[in-house]
Amino acid sequence: MTDTLYLGDYTYSSWSLRGWLLMVRFGLPFDPVRVDFSEGPVADQLTVIPPARTVPCLVTADGAVIWDSLAIAEELASRHPDAGLWPLDPIARATARSIAAEMHASFGALRSDCPMNLQTGYADVAPSDAVLADVARIETLWAHARTRFGDGGPWLFGAYTAADAFYAPVAARIAGYGLPVSSTAQDYVAAHLADPAFRRWRAMGIAKAEHLARYDRPFRQIGWPGPTPLPARAIETGTPENDLCPYSGKPITHLMNIDGRVFGFCNAFCRDKTVADPLAWPAFAALFDGKGRSTPDRTPSRIPDRS
Repeated sequence: MTDTLYLGDYTYSSWSLRGWLLMVRFGLPFDPVRVDFSEGPVADQLTVIPPARTVPCLVTADGAVIWDSLAIAEELASRHPDAGLWPLDPIARATARSIAAEMHASFGALRSDCPMNLQTGYADVAPSDAVLADVARIETLWAHARTRFGDGGPWLFGAYTAADAFYAPVAARIAGYGLPVSSTAQDYVAAHLADPAFRRWRAMGIAKAEHLARYDRPFRQIGWPGPTPLPARAIETGTPENDLCPYSGKPITHLMNIDGRVFGFCNAFCRDKTVADPLAWPAFAALFDGKGRSTPDRTPSRIPDRS
């Protein structure tokens, strides 16, 4: 048995993104279960794992139920001490935990005024003084960590840690709403948007193509500010270069065209998440580059909806 991670919507659920990154970025195996936000209250959908009522929620193989993101990070660090969730240096580790905890408990104006939406960017946003104060404090935290512990790397503590996972949705908000930050902070935001794991999460949201109007904001919509994926499209007919799905190893049923080449997948979701951002997926990137099938992605080819 492996751990099970209950997750919400890929486009809008910032806390689910954090939980997913904590597993994927540190190579921890898990079985995901998707909770559909359009099917009613999350708490009602989690009655099978009491006392959970929010996502993400991690149910460990030995039966522990962990329904808080910071608790998930700490429990994973305890159970997988060699995974590197927190920095090894005691002072850096204490700082990383403090920075993550402040994110966990603070920045209410940024959260309420600028909900995460990974499918669009907004222009002509006039942030409130409260949002600007939140962003200023975030910049202070980022600058402190990167100056003292960053060691020239792109992340807060040089290598990617749980603290970066906690700030990934914050970076998405800053980018998506065009909030004013320094060039140094912009570099950190850009590192998140270019991170292949972040891009895979976003690609799954594009593949699901769900729209929850309650998260919309009344600003002019523009394109997503992250890296532009390699263009690809779904097709109905063609002869694929591969014999089996690069993710599951199952027979091909759905096709994609990219740069005049045809590739096949075992279901529509496998195809559509790849169409959304082809080179974000290591297994497909290896196939596309002619290196054959790589080690399967830790993200499963289909994340099941909970019924």
